[in-house]
Amino acid sequence: MQYRRFGQTNLPISVFSLGTMRYLASERNAQATLERGVARGINHLETARGYGKSEAFMGAALKAGLGRPRQELYVMTKIAPTPTAAEMMQAIDESLQRLQVDYIDLLAVHGLNTWEHWNWVENPQGCMQAVEQAIQSGRVRQVGFSTHGPLELILHAIASQKFAFVNLHYTYFQQRNAPAIALAHQQDMGVFLISPADKGGLLYTPSQTLTDLCAPFSPLHLNYRFLLSDPRISTLSLGPADPTELDFPLQVADQVGALTEPEAAAIARLDQQQAVALASDRCSQCFACLPCPEVIQIPEVLRLRNLAVAYDMQDFGRYRYGMFENAGHWFPGNKGDRCTDCGDCLPRCPENLDIPTLLRDTHDRLSGQPRRRLWE
Repeated sequence: MQYRRFGQTNLPISVFSLGTMRYLASERNAQATLERGVARGINHLETARGYGKSEAFMGAALKAGLGRPRQELYVMTKIAPTPTAAEMMQAIDESLQRLQVDYIDLLAVHGLNTWEHWNWVENPQGCMQAVEQAIQSGRVRQVGFSTHGPLELILHAIASQKFAFVNLHYTYFQQRNAPAIALAHQQDMGVFLISPADKGGLLYTPSQTLTDLCAPFSPLHLNYRFLLSDPRISTLSLGPADPTELDFPLQVADQVGALTEPEAAAIARLDQQQAVALASDRCSQCFACLPCPEVIQIPEVLRLRNLAVAYDMQDFGRYRYGMFENAGHWFPGNKGDRCTDCGDCLPRCPENLDIPTLLRDTHDRLSGQPRRRLWE
């Protein structure tokens, strides 16, 4: 296991973090999963109030002991932004009780996804007042934020200098947040990447097309290496459901240098495949088409189409497309069949895409029953 400085927190955290959204089968399973992760060198344990019994299970495991002193384990929990300081203070107290600890190393404002959330953060009487009090009393050591929000909001929050770290999405298959990583690095913030295996493309169960393009590497290996080769990225989240799911990804926990020639060649094949397979229908993710009068997240809909057409990532596309209209501010926007052919987006598209036709095509390819959220 390799370790990287987590930005201005100065904590030396493992390049893989153990996320605990999915180890909820039982307290015994949670204990075993945490023990395996710590034994393999993971020192960053991440949970959230919204993950069912996750905090309580982690607290029981920490109390029982995980083979390393508490001061060598960095615990992160996440609490949603609140409009008042009193609500946040109560939530912090409850998390400390569930975790059975005297202090939380890393507290993330969880789901800073909308400008309303930002107003709560910015309000002097809002949630950050309670966070600052918790820091002053020693119950919280460092504060950051996690986000599924738009890039403009992420950049604004980073630039505010209110936070020491950021949790966000960024993978080979979704590089929209590259400017946020650059700004966070400039601000000396720790960078934690959310779910690069699952939300990065269901890479545990890749299509045959994607597998062939990545050979001799697995798609999961190649995505991890693409991310770990970037020294600005501090740590990648793993979300194992049981101890065995740690073994395969941690095979690359020591491979943090620049991409090798064969790895770079596989990445180049992926780039070329998308260009060839999509031709003039490829959406380059410039976001110039927004806003849409029907509140369709056009770039994300067309990104899912890009992946389905180029790499046969149909399962991933159905999984994410099914979240539209079902996940609130965590995955906002309407589905492609809401398009009314108003044409508002067409003159703004620098590639002259027939966006209404592509939206309907995406809906036909990917519509289906929405999947359960990971913690449900």
